[in-house]
Amino acid sequence: MGIFEVKKSDYQTIKTEGKAKDIMVIKKETFDNFNEDILGLGKIEAKSKQISALSVIFDLEGFTDFCKQIDPQLAVPEYLYEFLKWIFKEIKNVLTDKEYTEGYKIWSELPFLSKYLGDGIMFLWDTENMSENNIRNVVIAMLEICCIYTEKFLPEISQSIISPPSKLRCGIARGSIYSVGNGHDFVGPCINMSARLQKLHSLSFSFSRRGINPMKFTEISKQRFVTKKVNIQGIGEEELVCILKDEYEALPIEDKAKFVDA
Repeated sequence: MGIFEVKKSDYQTIKTEGKAKDIMVIKKETFDNFNEDILGLGKIEAKSKQISALSVIFDLEGFTDFCKQIDPQLAVPEYLYEFLKWIFKEIKNVLTDKEYTEGYKIWSELPFLSKYLGDGIMFLWDTENMSENNIRNVVIAMLEICCIYTEKFLPEISQSIISPPSKLRCGIARGSIYSVGNGHDFVGPCINMSARLQKLHSLSFSFSRRGINPMKFTEISKQRFVTKKVNIQGIGEEELVCILKDEYEALPIEDKAKFVDA
């Protein structure tokens, strides 16, 4: 995201001969400053670096309607301040095993990139040197965060904010990503997949089966998921995804029919 800063003094009204009305012009220097550099991507033509990654995208269900309430300029900033502070704190909490004087023993590495998306947030983990067990720990930790949002954060924030987003949805996918410009942004199929999965029908949590084996989870976690084939728009017609068993069972018949046994 780039901000194009323009002052009122950059625009001026001038009179021209032969014209019935005055015309507005913008200073040439300001006009020329509107270019791709404002995106802050650096040298976009730079060679892209490939990284093995885990993409996690959280989405706030109902955020658009939340922004339509009376005087949203009063509620939205307060909500986002509390939510963003909370989610970063919770990621550290759920990934922490034990605290020592020197630091923290954690279940997995922390994400190397965090990106605000307007109605949600994306986190990227570099999986190049992560163990399979640590990757699975991230998946279960993200599920825990979704549950904490509903059970704790939502009731608390509802005491001061009217009709906040009712659910925190999450989509997760593993794969390769590619740096853009100076490496402050990335693109890749797994990012697209996680974006699709966070809004898969009415489910709140799902992850792509590629590179993440639910059968290697602990017995308790393993029993929470079912693996299904489903059409992911723009990606594939028979993608294998893992979804929560109780959410699948609660789907209406027409939605449940969109999932096929793997």
